[in-house]
Amino acid sequence: MGVSAILIAVIIILAIGVAIIFNTLIRKRQMSENGWADIDVQLKRRADLIPQLVSTVKGYAAHERSLFEEIAEKRNAALAAGDDPAARGAAESALSRPVKRVIALAEDYPDLKANQNFLELQRALAETEDKIEMARRFYNGAVRELNTLVESVPSNLVAGMLGFAKRDYFEANDGDRAAPPVSMGG
Repeated sequence: MGVSAILIAVIIILAIGVAIIFNTLIRKRQMSENGWADIDVQLKRRADLIPQLVSTVKGYAAHERSLFEEIAEKRNAALAAGDDPAARGAAESALSRPVKRVIALAEDYPDLKANQNFLELQRALAETEDKIEMARRFYNGAVRELNTLVESVPSNLVAGMLGFAKRDYFEANDGDRAAPPVSMGG
């Protein structure tokens, strides 16, 4: 076998290797984009539930005006945060705090606590939070796999040449992991 035949064989093997790595990177990027889309859908669903929850609570706790204004402001900021996981995570965490306070208001208003619409909204919001957590786990797993490929040899060489970059995780703040405060007084 001549030198040119060996050189052609090496080039073919390298080309096949690059194609395999490229396809793997594409697959991992698609998984992370799919995961982000799932998170986005659930966050939008939560954003749609919040005004309904606030309007239900307003009838019982009209004097909580500053809380309702804070929720509207934080909701608008969360919707405007876009597709940057770090910015969106911070905005969503800021929104979660006043929403938890609204839900906790039910403890102070027995009529509200018994309101069927409020109970249904509370259930839908809890279900959405569970779906957000599942989507967050899926997304973060897909991002971990993509980031590992982007940083590992030899795939990092192909990733760098073809413009693949690490992605940010979508993380919950410690405040988001805590249960909402509940007042047993009143």
